[in-house]
Amino acid sequence: MNNPSNPTSIIAPYIESLLQEKRTSGFDYRTEELLLLRFDRYCNERKLPNAEITRDFIQDWCMKLDTECNSQLSKRISVVRQLLLHMVSLGVEAYIPRNDVRKELVLPHVFTEQELKELFIAVDEYIPKSQSFVHRRMANEYRILFRMLYCCGLRNGECCGIPAECVDMKSGTLMILDSKGHKDRLVKMADDLTGLCRRYWEYIGTWFGYRPKWFFPGKNPETHIPNTSVDTIFTRIWETTPSARQCNNKPTPHDLRFTFITDRVNEWAKDGTDVNAMMPYLQRYVGHKSLEDTYYYYHTSSGLYDVISKFDLLSDVVIPEVKA
Repeated sequence: MNNPSNPTSIIAPYIESLLQEKRTSGFDYRTEELLLLRFDRYCNERKLPNAEITRDFIQDWCMKLDTECNSQLSKRISVVRQLLLHMVSLGVEAYIPRNDVRKELVLPHVFTEQELKELFIAVDEYIPKSQSFVHRRMANEYRILFRMLYCCGLRNGECCGIPAECVDMKSGTLMILDSKGHKDRLVKMADDLTGLCRRYWEYIGTWFGYRPKWFFPGKNPETHIPNTSVDTIFTRIWETTPSARQCNNKPTPHDLRFTFITDRVNEWAKDGTDVNAMMPYLQRYVGHKSLEDTYYYYHTSSGLYDVISKFDLLSDVVIPEVKA
């Protein structure tokens, strides 16, 4: 019987070679692999006769399903575009579909001070459904991981996949390698977070009896904790907080990064620091390609208005109060 996790269609060799190429280049590509396997089943169901992909053949793949949003459709098309471009580079004739799906604008959830307090209390009190040694060990990992996401403004994948050798607990420095845009950067941790990391790593070393390769090892210690697991646990923990019942938009781990950037800029503004002069440093710290990306994070957050309302001394002159 064929393994359902392996491609079986006529284009299976091209799917496998693309996965190998991406992973050799350092990409995780697990989510993309699942979409490629869906496309593999699509090819089998429609009895693709040869490796050539025509416009008519792929047309149904590019149609939006009732159960998906624009972002999911765009991702589905984008992954198969990568496969078809790979096939073309190997001499196969293939139609390359356009990906002009407009993604819905989803505003980030910027945590309030009270929400952050409730979240981290819930993180520390989290009890996994299973009381196995592995799940109890991973509950301790979440306590450090979620703090690192917020305190350092990291992306979820950067935090989950950081090798142990890239965490310098003597200097309190993280080395983020080959992140978005294939760039490396150094991230300095606060002293209290560094202290937590030291105690956590002593615990991990005692638990395993050796130092694992990954700073946040998964259930299988040979691999790091998956992004998807962190998303699931984050939602489970957040929904136990009092604020979750009053929150209209469901936050994600990535929103901790948004909150870090917003809080940092707000603190500078409140302290009278020249925000524009500091933004290039913040850009490098969080690993953005351009200053525009960093400003985008800040300008899409509601936290901006707290600062504007406090420091906008011209508002009463430009927009005077309407008197009855």
